[in-house]
Amino acid sequence: MQNLIPHFIVAFIYMAVAIDFWRAVKSPENHPSVRENALKLHSAMIALGLLIHGWLLHQSIFSIGFNLGFYQSISAILWLTVLVYWVTDRNHQLHSLQAFVLPPAAFFSLLPAFFNEPHFLPESGNHLFLAHIWVAMIAYSLFTFAALHAVLMAIAERSLHHKATLVKLPSFPPLMVMESLLFKMIGFGFILLTVTLVSGMWFSEELFNKPMQFNHKSIFSIASWFIYASLLFGRYQYGWRGLKAIRWTLAGFFLLVLAYIGSKFVSQILLGH
Repeated sequence: MQNLIPHFIVAFIYMAVAIDFWRAVKSPENHPSVRENALKLHSAMIALGLLIHGWLLHQSIFSIGFNLGFYQSISAILWLTVLVYWVTDRNHQLHSLQAFVLPPAAFFSLLPAFFNEPHFLPESGNHLFLAHIWVAMIAYSLFTFAALHAVLMAIAERSLHHKATLVKLPSFPPLMVMESLLFKMIGFGFILLTVTLVSGMWFSEELFNKPMQFNHKSIFSIASWFIYASLLFGRYQYGWRGLKAIRWTLAGFFLLVLAYIGSKFVSQILLGH
């Protein structure tokens, strides 16, 4: 039971910040200074949640060998996504994104406490292999952030046109600023995804004597790479923006989810490999 307490603390912090943010910004009687103090407190609480969450991941993944099971992977990706949000929010005022980032992070931070079957990776003593894994994780977290940010942009755009939305945003930055940030994240993520695919080919040849295994993971990963490459080219060549950019972002992320999370879920959870 004691091992569960830190996980519940992390989940509580993330959810408390998300709920209190909506309560604070939607309350008309709150003075702007009160809201500003609340946002500073939220930032400090998220930092505390990140510290505890990161410590839990370190204990779960590195305590014996290199244990990176399905639930540890998702929790680590969401931890990185919250970290990206926390750093970005300090410069771009993306407070509304809390509603999209923190609840799934709270949920997935709990799962390793209940489902902690070991899944030790081969070549765990190889530092280049570990670098390959973490570059991939950072790439997935950047694309996760980009996808959630694209959803925020879609809601913001509908709100500007006075269209009905399921989520009422209390505040959001100008769309041009959000759009610029979206493509920065996609650009960084694309570079890391490219490094991941190239290094993955090298390790595949080292481990399986094949430059690449054509399975669901590699096919969906390459398809996602082409979608993001097309999106960046369309942005540079034709100035793609708005709903077109949002749709391409979400399509690439969907394929990336199928590539990594889908294949890992089938392999480890359904088939028990």
